[in-house]
Amino acid sequence: MGSRGPGRMMACCLLLAFACGPVLGRVPPGQEEQQEQEGTEEPLLDHEHAERAKDQHGGYSPRQGEEPPASRCYRCCDPGAPLYPTVPVPQINITILKGEKGDRGYRGLQGKYGKPGAAGVRGHTGPKGQKGSVGAPGDRCKSHYAAFSVGRKKPLHSNDYYQTVIFDTEFVNLYGHFNMFTGKFYCYVPGVYFFSLNVHTWNQKETYLHVMRNAEEVVILYAQVSDRSIMQSQSLMLALREQDEVWVRLFKGERENAVFSDEFDTYITFSGYLVKPAAEP
Repeated sequence: MGSRGPGRMMACCLLLAFACGPVLGRVPPGQEEQQEQEGTEEPLLDHEHAERAKDQHGGYSPRQGEEPPASRCYRCCDPGAPLYPTVPVPQINITILKGEKGDRGYRGLQGKYGKPGAAGVRGHTGPKGQKGSVGAPGDRCKSHYAAFSVGRKKPLHSNDYYQTVIFDTEFVNLYGHFNMFTGKFYCYVPGVYFFSLNVHTWNQKETYLHVMRNAEEVVILYAQVSDRSIMQSQSLMLALREQDEVWVRLFKGERENAVFSDEFDTYITFSGYLVKPAAEP
């Protein structure tokens, strides 16, 4: 170690003596009795000097048979150093300290609206919905469609006056413009219309009909008396105004005038449809 070893040892001893100086002067009770038996006598101080010494050094001189306080220091080399018992930490039951639940407070004021967030990702396409119901018909003056096609299954014979041909079978009647009770087509959409009349003649009888516009005879469908029955037709185009009426009339009975049909087949038909409405340029 050289010359540094003893120097270090001396420095450690000085530090230990400085730290434990007040304690080193105290003698444990066993050693004090041994010193008394051996005749070792220590110089006694009077009462005042002893109190001053206690105040200055903070020492404590225990009486015979009295245990030293728990804060007394011992040297590590002293035999029989006491082991101090561990003091348990007091436990507090928190549930005892908990009070009853208070009343609910008033609702606070609404805070300010935050900034709008960014737009989210577009979702998946949903399933196709069910087909909706048919809506109510619109204004007839603005409906640019009109069409009808009707038929008759009963034969018709002339009499002493003109007869309106009534139809009993409805094929097409768009928006109900053709009245099945009166046998007339009523114009609700002004414009150009196309009409067609088809009948089956009766053998040995004359066939005589008119296509009428209001009370005016427009065209005639005629077939002379013949030994055999045939199909006859007539067609035309008319420019109609609103509330005009188009219908078919059977001529009065000056001769044997009739049209043939039966309950199993339809031999008489009357049709018409709008070609161009007047509202279009």
